[in-house]
Amino acid sequence: MKNDKINKNMTIEETLALDESLADVFMGFGMFCIFCHMGSNETIEEASAVHEIDTELLLKKLNEQYNKTKK
Repeated sequence: MKNDKINKNMTIEETLALDESLADVFMGFGMFCIFCHMGSNETIEEASAVHEIDTELLLKKLNEQYNKTKK
């Protein structure tokens, strides 16, 4: 995944700033914390750990959505 724009060290806020439609991906994983100020400042890796979500799978889905909307 060398060309992926989104990585585990990005905050949720930074990720959503790239493309607001990425909120749907987070919510699909049950991560409604994206709407909370505290949650939005967590990195994708931190938020994944809290929600017991596979970080790599989440990143894959986020990058798929991002690449789909940016074509």
